[in-house]
Amino acid sequence: MHRPSKARIRQSFERAATTYDSAAGIQRQICSQLAATLPANMAVNRLLDAGCGTGFALNLLQTRWPDAHAIAVDLAPAMLHRIASPCCRIAGDLEQLPLAGSSLDLYWSSLAVQWCDLPQTLAEAHRVLAAQGQIAIATLGPQTFCELRHAFADIDDYRHTLGFHSTAEIEHLARQTGFVTVNVQNSPKISHYPDFKTLLKAVKAIGANQLGAGRRTTLMSRSSFRKAETAFEQLRVEAGLPLTYDVITLNAKK
Repeated sequence: MHRPSKARIRQSFERAATTYDSAAGIQRQICSQLAATLPANMAVNRLLDAGCGTGFALNLLQTRWPDAHAIAVDLAPAMLHRIASPCCRIAGDLEQLPLAGSSLDLYWSSLAVQWCDLPQTLAEAHRVLAAQGQIAIATLGPQTFCELRHAFADIDDYRHTLGFHSTAEIEHLARQTGFVTVNVQNSPKISHYPDFKTLLKAVKAIGANQLGAGRRTTLMSRSSFRKAETAFEQLRVEAGLPLTYDVITLNAKK
């Protein structure tokens, strides 16, 4: 499955650090939804927010476990600099965590692992969790940004969205890694925008505009943009132009 280079991902989210919070409404909803899946009686002494962004989830987690030692890891240092919550900040790669094995009670990650090699990322999560440790991940499935693929289908052969794992693939990979009591759920969310330009601007503002191999590397012509805009307008509903986030949550234990 194609992914952008780590350098391009880091660069994109470095640039998006100042705009992310203003455009991340649906990302906040997904964080809150993932938090609601955590067991009510769960004891946590050490937790990790993997791919923490600007730290919204840390507030949720630290409210629930105020005495836990919190670690925030993100590929983009600029994101880490915007975290307000007290925590240990680490600029690092989720595929190669700079953490000791069996050192965490909770591995949390919301909308980050889709940028990574998922088998390697799950292997790292399993490595750093202590016995009976919990993993809670929200990621994106194949229907994510399906509207963008529709808009560009008759215009070019470039890739306009990432490739995403299905619920079945995620469950298989989690079990293959060694996780137990695996629970995978799918709950799509749709955001709406007044026009095509605003929609594309919002995608860029959250840093989700890097696609890796197969992406367009030249500027789009005005005529191509208008064709895409016209195609997207066919999808308009009363609330505006829709953009789907095919949200998949994974909860499991080591």
